[in-house]
Amino acid sequence: MTPTSNTAAPKLDSKAVQSFVSDTWDKSIVPALVEYIAIPNKSPAFDAEWKKNGHMDRAVELIANWCKARPIPGLKLEVVRLKNEKGAERTPLILIEVPGQTNDTVLLYGHLDKQPEMTGWGEGLAPWKPVIKGDKLYGRGGADDGYAAFASLAAIEALERQKVPHARCVVLIEACEESGSFDLPAYVDHLAPRIGTPSLIVCLDSGCGNYEQLWGTTSLRGLVGGDLTVEVLTEGVHSGDASGIVASSFRILRDLLARVDDTKTGAVVKDFHVEIPPDRLAQAKLVSGVLKSEIYDKFPFVAGMQPMSSDLVELVLNRTWRPALSIVGMDGIPSTSSAGNVLRPKTVARLSLRVPPTMDAEKAAARLKQILEANPPYGAKVHFHYEKSGSGWNAPAMTKWLEDAVDQASRTYFGKPAVYNGEGGSIPFMGMLGAKFPKAQFLITGLLGPGSNAHGPNEFLHIPTGKSLTASVASVLADHARAGIGA
Repeated sequence: MTPTSNTAAPKLDSKAVQSFVSDTWDKSIVPALVEYIAIPNKSPAFDAEWKKNGHMDRAVELIANWCKARPIPGLKLEVVRLKNEKGAERTPLILIEVPGQTNDTVLLYGHLDKQPEMTGWGEGLAPWKPVIKGDKLYGRGGADDGYAAFASLAAIEALERQKVPHARCVVLIEACEESGSFDLPAYVDHLAPRIGTPSLIVCLDSGCGNYEQLWGTTSLRGLVGGDLTVEVLTEGVHSGDASGIVASSFRILRDLLARVDDTKTGAVVKDFHVEIPPDRLAQAKLVSGVLKSEIYDKFPFVAGMQPMSSDLVELVLNRTWRPALSIVGMDGIPSTSSAGNVLRPKTVARLSLRVPPTMDAEKAAARLKQILEANPPYGAKVHFHYEKSGSGWNAPAMTKWLEDAVDQASRTYFGKPAVYNGEGGSIPFMGMLGAKFPKAQFLITGLLGPGSNAHGPNEFLHIPTGKSLTASVASVLADHARAGIGA
């Protein structure tokens, strides 16, 4: 599809957009997010009884009611509920359709499910306790990414108020992204005729390197997650009797993990690396120059702790294009307060291996299993069960109209040019959409900036950035229509 200029379309009044968006955030979006944060609507991976507990439905109702009340001509909203192959209800999905003035479709995406509580919240803060301190709204799920539905409709409404043309807009808000979006493919297939073929996909579930510019995400790492179990005994025995004869399951675990990453450098074995594209190398150099020490200053290091490298470009690449192994949970190890002198029968570690954006995650999972289970020390019983694997995503090259539109939006509403970077996390939806709509353009962005700490304690949403991001989306939608994509 070749863009054709649509010069007859009225230009957007950026000051009016800014004023409307700011007012909407202050008077309507922030109060709605306060209500939303108070709902413990954990993703199904962390709340198996999500349907019975009703928190997910409460969040859906809150967001759906807010959206339906927006004065947008022709807006249609449906809460879609499908069942899986076993007849169990899937997590719900909010579908919003807004008619447009061009022969084209834009798909806007977000999610409303949340990560679990996590410990370590600061004084006066808690996951389900919304707290506003200055420009920050604290609480679980506001920035990741309960704001997405509100921001999407506020951006569309800003255009409608000025009668500025935009494409037909389809907004999808899912409820199991934090569990790997396992319900989403069924919904995308079921709704395919209503979704159509979008030429632009806007995802508001990503991050930003700072709060001073509009950031576009150009790649996402994939993920292999699972449990590594090492068994040495059928029951625990006195450590004084068995140590020196029976190998510690924890020591064997350490030995197995060393097959995957270097204990001194953290470098993962070559099996999980890919060749980094030249354009992504160039972006990493630019990002390192923009952020400088902010690349690592945003993390709450303990006193004296240093980043893994002094080379800023290497740190950017480590986070975005290189594999990394984390141990995110363990079983079989008692707390120190109840630890007896017992040689434990087994140790279980939950592994999280981030893999490069272009690596096949299923193949990576199979290779990881092979590496960990081969020739176990002392003949111990070793098993790696990977419960989930999701490939990453590398964005297609941006067309000039989109690159110009994003940069202009950033200069207008942030006062600085746009910046592009990869993200270390995963958004399963992006790989799915990239394969389904290979000709679509992507704007992947979000509010998860320095200190916002998604998934961890003290998560917050930076309200001024939320406003600027919403206005920027409105600007890009207007430019998309003016470019005449699909005309």
